[in-house]
Amino acid sequence: MAQAFINAIGTAVPDHDIHQAFIGWALDRIPDPRQRKLFDRMVGRSGIEHRWSVLPRADNGGTPIEPGGFYHGDMLPSTAPRMRLYGEVAPALALKAIGGLEFDPAEITHIVVASCTGFVAPGVDQIVARRLGLRPSVERLLVGYMGCYAAVVALRSARHIVRSDPSAKVLVVTVEICSLHLHEMHEVESLLAGLQFGDGAAAALVTAEPDGIEIDTPFATTLAESDRLIRWDITDEGFAMHLSGEVPGRIGAALAEPELREAIVDGGVDQWAVHAGGRSILDAVENSLQLPPDSLAESRAVLRDFGNMSSSTLMFVLARLFDRPIERGVAIAFGPGLAAEGFRFRSA
Repeated sequence: MAQAFINAIGTAVPDHDIHQAFIGWALDRIPDPRQRKLFDRMVGRSGIEHRWSVLPRADNGGTPIEPGGFYHGDMLPSTAPRMRLYGEVAPALALKAIGGLEFDPAEITHIVVASCTGFVAPGVDQIVARRLGLRPSVERLLVGYMGCYAAVVALRSARHIVRSDPSAKVLVVTVEICSLHLHEMHEVESLLAGLQFGDGAAAALVTAEPDGIEIDTPFATTLAESDRLIRWDITDEGFAMHLSGEVPGRIGAALAEPELREAIVDGGVDQWAVHAGGRSILDAVENSLQLPPDSLAESRAVLRDFGNMSSSTLMFVLARLFDRPIERGVAIAFGPGLAAEGFRFRSA
């Protein structure tokens, strides 16, 4: 049976860094001095220095919360204008990432798009296909609302396609516009969840041509009684993210279980591509699997430079590993469910 390879990866972020602006906005919403100190301390420990947003700068060139900015005013925008903006900016950012690839659009047979931060119909898959000039017969798959592990699902789907049809050339795209979902919040846990997320897109070309990274055996598991720990609720003011402080501990406990641990590390691992969902999540993976120092250096670098871009994050990590010689790699991401999705990989 044919094997599937990621032949190339392209990534893209906007040019508007909103990390420090969010920190100031958040501190203004914490009246208790002790809670403010707690939040400020957690900011310093977050491992994040930059997060990027598609939102246009305010009238004075400042951030979206200043006069003329998307979020300025007594009331935050409703979900409708947020989704209208998503329909404009998500395809544009996706195309920017695709621009980092070299391919003949006429040869693309399938396109798989993952996104959980907006809805538009025709979907991002159709908009991107049309703007790229893909053939009308291209087969499309939209992976929606699966959160941070959706990149694994998208790449795994591309692997299935290529293994069943070795002539297939699959364009995989992840695009997330997390900054569209700022909402009024005052609890430290909610503000710390909001501190994590930024905008980003990635694209990959997956074929049977033995070049790049081979996508090997996938694995998946859902943790029992954990479905309330990570979730997005659709509200009248965008999508409200709920990220429980219990998540790192539950991930660490799950990875310590012999069955899952064996599925992940059996035979040894010489390179890790772990979704940079937050510093505490990376610490939980590192500690529970007893990994050597710097094993997750690339994941921590992506977190530092971009924050958590939901489904696009893992693709950014894989892009940083693309040209390395790898014999036994493992990619893994965590998201709503609470679920873990991953696959083994190696250099072609």
